[in-house]
Amino acid sequence: MRKDLYHDFKVTPAVASGSKSDAADGIVIDRQGFDSLTFLVNAGAITSAGDFSFKVMESDQAGSGFAQAHDDDVLGDAPGTMVASSAYKLGYIGSKRYVRLDVTKAGGTSIQMGAVALLGRPHLAPIA
Repeated sequence: MRKDLYHDFKVTPAVASGSKSDAADGIVIDRQGFDSLTFLVNAGAITSAGDFSFKVMESDQAGSGFAQAHDDDVLGDAPGTMVASSAYKLGYIGSKRYVRLDVTKAGGTSIQMGAVALLGRPHLAPIA
């Protein structure tokens, strides 16, 4: 049987795609049943020198208690300012069950962006 990547991970929205004009919390990702998590962020057009970035947040609870993930628990570096027409990848290797991205704004008007989370190394495979 040929091995494929398609059945080895689950993809779920992390930040709804669209125009962002302010800071925002991403969608909470539940890591239960998976050993790895990677965020893929896509930045599109930037309006009026929009200065946006993002960071990984973690918690033991789904609805509260989120704090920025320690640098040792994040693979890759989030940019200080996202660049138009760019893509970014961040891995999370921490122990918290719930993880999300936070979008931050330092200035400017808006950015077109979105993100998905890839949950990998499932406890039960293949993933449908």
